Amino acid sequence: MNTAGPSLLAALAASIGLIILLCGRFRLHPFLAIVIASYGFGLAAMGIGAATGSEKPFVEDLGGTVAQGFGEILASIGLVILFGTIIGKVLERTGAAVTLAEAVLKVIGKRHPALAMSVMGWTVSIPVFCDSGYVVLSPLQRSIARKTGKNPVVLGTALATGLYASHTFVPPTPGPIAAAGNVGIGSAGLVWVILFGIPVSLVAALAGLLWALRRTEHLRSGLPELEESFEEYKTRFERLPGLGRALAPILVPIALMATGSVAAFPSGDSTLVSGDLGDFLTDLGAPVNALLIGVILALVLLPPRRDATVLTTWVAEGLVDAAPILVITGAGGAFGALIKGTPIADYIASLIGDGSTLGGPLALLVLFGLAALLKTAQGSSTAALIITSTLAQPLLPALGLDGTLGSIPIGQVMAVLAIGAGAMVVSHVNDSYFWVVSQFSGMDVQTAYRAHTAATLVQGLTALATVLALGVVLL
Repeated sequence: MNTAGPSLLAALAASIGLIILLCGRFRLHPFLAIVIASYGFGLAAMGIGAATGSEKPFVEDLGGTVAQGFGEILASIGLVILFGTIIGKVLERTGAAVTLAEAVLKVIGKRHPALAMSVMGWTVSIPVFCDSGYVVLSPLQRSIARKTGKNPVVLGTALATGLYASHTFVPPTPGPIAAAGNVGIGSAGLVWVILFGIPVSLVAALAGLLWALRRTEHLRSGLPELEESFEEYKTRFERLPGLGRALAPILVPIALMATGSVAAFPSGDSTLVSGDLGDFLTDLGAPVNALLIGVILALVLLPPRRDATVLTTWVAEGLVDAAPILVITGAGGAFGALIKGTPIADYIASLIGDGSTLGGPLALLVLFGLAALLKTAQGSSTAALIITSTLAQPLLPALGLDGTLGSIPIGQVMAVLAIGAGAMVVSHVNDSYFWVVSQFSGMDVQTAYRAHTAATLVQGLTALATVLALGVVLL
């Protein structure tokens, strides 16, 4: 083990470097990059095992291990990701996202337009991808900029950072869901990712808002005269759903998951709610069941008069959105299975010793750095979340991040949040979101770097500081 450990660690580092190189330099899709790196690591591990005289191969069946890892992770998290993306697509296409935005604007008022942009962005991006959310809300942003005379760059940055914050931290957005599944958080634990992710994301959103207000006022937008007001944009929808109906597909699954977790909370020799009722609440609160109910509630939003193909088309669009996430998640599961087959985690544990050198909060910093490196290199926050969480899962015990707080898998939750913070740093030209924000806000590349890219750096670092503070107290 002592002789194989350094070689395995070097092989893992080389595999991570290969993913970054293939995604960043050669623009290869993350799915193929992870698969190639997985096979590279697997072959290296087989060679290292043979060269060091291991009693049994580190990887006995390379293809079988890859297939098994791919299938197991999708079996545990695949439907959850699919249901989450379908909910988001229906909310977008039925105008429910517009309803949520109007409700936020009514509560906050038009005297604080930047705050309104940030809050509505944060709210809408919980079920809807941040790219889609920005496109949906951009007519409102531009209308408010025109009515209030507020700089469109300020409002655009506030909206972008609000969307970005919940996108990387709060399920049912697929990225955080996939990361939670990858680090081994079961169905009962997903609600804790939501409950801890909400305050961390709000701190990140506040950091983005303050950057927009204090650092972008002097920047100028090249937006043309407004072509479509928000009121005109609303006429695209036959009838906007009410606020209660728009919120139900988001809040009901979260409430069900929370209820299931509370019911399963240990109490003496049993759980807080035992018997048939406890089993029912626990089953109902399983993420796959709760989100299926969310899908059904989302379908209620469909207009009564619609073309027969509308529902099929919208669901198909949701499946298309989910497909890249599913295949990247599966590839990540394959890589993780190969890592688990080697004794690399034991070697890292021997390096850490009693945890005084690298463990707990300091380990969170390592996960943040890896996610930030992957995000900056290949552009996708979702891919950075998935890849980093895959690599982290076999190493969590060695990093001191497998502890619990009662029934809360606090080490794994903190790991997901640290990875989410890293997945924010930074959004630049290789990120599709960078171009959505810059084009819909009328920013040239230099302005977008100074406004949006710098804001995502501030958000990521602020979120990291928040996660580290939580780690010091809770780990």
